[in-house]
Amino acid sequence: MSTTTIRLPPELKQRVASAAERAGTTAHSFILEAIAEKAEQAELRGAFRETAEQRYAAIVASGKTVPWKEMRRYLERRVEGSKVSRPKPRALAR
Repeated sequence: MSTTTIRLPPELKQRVASAAERAGTTAHSFILEAIAEKAEQAELRGAFRETAEQRYAAIVASGKTVPWKEMRRYLERRVEGSKVSRPKPRALAR
């Protein structure tokens, strides 16, 4: 495992120490967990954006979409357990 030095302002160092004590862990473990959580959030956000870009590109390429009002009604009926057919995509409103 490599070593990285971080400089914390005194008030943040105290906050970390207090939070770690409340969590029943060491400040070192608390900081490692916080960094891991932040890295995971960034990775998930990046994957979300990538998926959104791909889906938008597919909409632009096909030129078709389903209006939100129709999609919402479809989803609500699905949640209720009703058998309902998927809404038909149509030309993108511009």
